[in-house]
Amino acid sequence: MKIILLSGGSGKRLWPLSNDVRSKQFLQLLETPDGRRESMIQRVVRQITATGHADGIVVATGEAQKEYVTAQLGRSIGVVTEPCRRDTFPAIALSCSYLASQGTDADEPVIVMPCDTFADDEYFQTVCRMADAVKAGSAQLVLMGITPTYPSEKFGYIVPASREADGAGAMPVARFTEKPNVEVAEQLLAEGALWNGGVFAFRLGHLMQIVEKYMPGMTFEQIHAHYEDFPKISFDYEVVEKATSVAVVPYTGEWRDLGTWNTLTEKLPGQTSGNAQLFQSENTHVVNELGIPVIGLGLKDLVVVVSPEGILVSDKSSSEQLKQLLK
Repeated sequence: MKIILLSGGSGKRLWPLSNDVRSKQFLQLLETPDGRRESMIQRVVRQITATGHADGIVVATGEAQKEYVTAQLGRSIGVVTEPCRRDTFPAIALSCSYLASQGTDADEPVIVMPCDTFADDEYFQTVCRMADAVKAGSAQLVLMGITPTYPSEKFGYIVPASREADGAGAMPVARFTEKPNVEVAEQLLAEGALWNGGVFAFRLGHLMQIVEKYMPGMTFEQIHAHYEDFPKISFDYEVVEKATSVAVVPYTGEWRDLGTWNTLTEKLPGQTSGNAQLFQSENTHVVNELGIPVIGLGLKDLVVVVSPEGILVSDKSSSEQLKQLLK
């Protein structure tokens, strides 16, 4: 099993002020089981390592993020850098081409997953079951389905064709629904729909056949050189929605998408990180990477981030708009 970790993809930059910026996924803000601090990507790699698959990890990231990946994960983890910013399909296609260039067998299961997910260890055991489902031939494409806790408008939904799983624990998929309103979401839950967790599994050869349509006969080095010729399109639109054989493996457990500052602060061990103090403040978090002090007085529902690249001050409910603004 090979694992492609998507790091620093479209919309992941923290600041628009510099080409050499550090995303929040590299800030060591989360608490480890032994009380130390780790970053999002370090946490995910630690949990993958516990399953015995650390030697199969490849990180897909932008060139500006490569030094942070290597500094935090070491040189034993493979890194594939995008020469320009496209979207998730080109990033995954490039990473699969890299795996093929390293001699990975075409029948090898490949897992694609984000690095800004906060989940328990069972999540990563489910990832292994997805690889088993690919090996067993449950479908050409296997997705992870998160058991919903409420009718959310923020996530896409996977509707199984049957609630009976096969021997590999996978259920065939009937259809997808993208970010419905609450009323439709309630109907989907009644049908047994699952949240789309953004985790995909497939045989390497299957994805390479799709890559071949865009970059026929090219080596990894040639694909890297012609990377901007890929369409700027997501993996969901280019691969998932066009697939004729799709299955889903359900996961029930803790799962948070830490893609916004608001959701990230929910998992921080304290309200302040670095040289910062809060007074008479409510539901406010401050992350300070600088040596100078940051004082918050009478603040409510805010996230404040201070770094060498810039300063962010946002109402928590508005923090998810940052990705759109950076475009």
